[in-house]
Amino acid sequence: MTGPLALGGGRFAVPGNRWDLLAGEEREPVEVSVVVPYYQEQAALDLVLAGLAVQTHPAARLQVVIADDGSARPPVIPDCARALEPVVLRQEDHGFRAAAARNLGLSRCDGEVIVFLDGDTVPGPDYIRHISRLPALLPDAMVGGRRRHVDLAGWTPEALQEWFAGSRAAPREWPEPEWLLQEYGRTGDLLQLNPRSFTFLIGAVLAGHRDLVEAIGGFDGTFVGYGGEDYDFTYRAWAAGGVLAHVPDAVAWHHGPEWAVREQDPAHKREQKNREAMLLARRIPEPGTRGTGQIYAVPDVVVRIAMAGWALGDAVLTVRGLLAGLDAGVWLTGPDAAAVADVFTEDPRVHLEQVPGPVAFRARADVEVFGPLLAGPDLPTVVRGLVDADAGRLTLTGPDGVWVVVTTSRALHRAGRHADALGLSVDAAVELLFGATDRAATETELQPTRPGASLPAVFGGWG
Repeated sequence: MTGPLALGGGRFAVPGNRWDLLAGEEREPVEVSVVVPYYQEQAALDLVLAGLAVQTHPAARLQVVIADDGSARPPVIPDCARALEPVVLRQEDHGFRAAAARNLGLSRCDGEVIVFLDGDTVPGPDYIRHISRLPALLPDAMVGGRRRHVDLAGWTPEALQEWFAGSRAAPREWPEPEWLLQEYGRTGDLLQLNPRSFTFLIGAVLAGHRDLVEAIGGFDGTFVGYGGEDYDFTYRAWAAGGVLAHVPDAVAWHHGPEWAVREQDPAHKREQKNREAMLLARRIPEPGTRGTGQIYAVPDVVVRIAMAGWALGDAVLTVRGLLAGLDAGVWLTGPDAAAVADVFTEDPRVHLEQVPGPVAFRARADVEVFGPLLAGPDLPTVVRGLVDADAGRLTLTGPDGVWVVVTTSRALHRAGRHADALGLSVDAAVELLFGATDRAATETELQPTRPGASLPAVFGGWG
């Protein structure tokens, strides 16, 4: 098993999701920037800032940025937090735009570690110290804290700090969401990663290394309305090779019960979640998030084919076979690409240009095809199995050489960020960080196209 790999400056890369390899490792406290989205809840903000003012992380290494989502009155900094010198930024009120507000705050962050903390979620005294530990060590880290639920109605900053100091009784507490507790227990705080682990990191208590946050472009600022933007953000962190972890010692206190308890109207709750589901389906190709039955601009699988010397029949059968079995987009290059793309003009899944960045950072797998072939029914299972196993690369080889190479997006993006620092090619870094295997193409029922393929015969069922 590969151990932690030094990247320099006290930072490491780890294989897969093995953040446990850095258990007990510490760095000198790094600069941490905390982004707090805010909208017209001054009393709640006072408590958040009171919590930040008593952190065990050094105040000299703590930056606080308040991102006001268009409040009628700007936030006021309470006396207890003035020493932190919080930066206050404001955007116009064009609806609930938590994602855009977080990006606004991010634009002023100087820290190596970025913490996103909701404006109604009060950090415990050790919160920053605990939640910043892994991101300070792992530039691939995206971690979530433990959000507990208490009744802070009527509490003042002074009362809060007395509670934290042990001289006042704790407020009334509501139960934590059982679905979160069960998943953290089942997976060892997300150490055992799966393709839906991103849904168990909560935007209210989130932190990541600046490198990863910037690599994925921050939050998607087009989200308007409650919900979904944090799942989209953590999904892209996962797809970009993020190391995901839950940090139970990083405790923050949310005023009020969880959303499922707060929202009492079943019809409204259902409509809100249905709307969120369709917003996410456009952006997140993971099957449990998207379902089936629609074509989206962002596919689950990117297929790349360089076409030179391809007969039209071979090209059509190859592309059709891949699209029939996969939630895929096909990107064609080479001298024959334009002619082939022309016969697929009505199909929005076939493209001539290079794979655009937003697609590359959302698709879960990259499939490179090296010659004409007929994709069998096993190929989708093979691709999904590679993703589910959090593996790196699978090379499918025929009698005449390599036919197909499947690489998970997680492996490609993480290897691309660290290959130079590790002194490796991207391919070698993929193998080191996620593993690589070879199989005979025939094991997946891939077949070469027949010489001189007749499309009328194939379409008509007689050839």
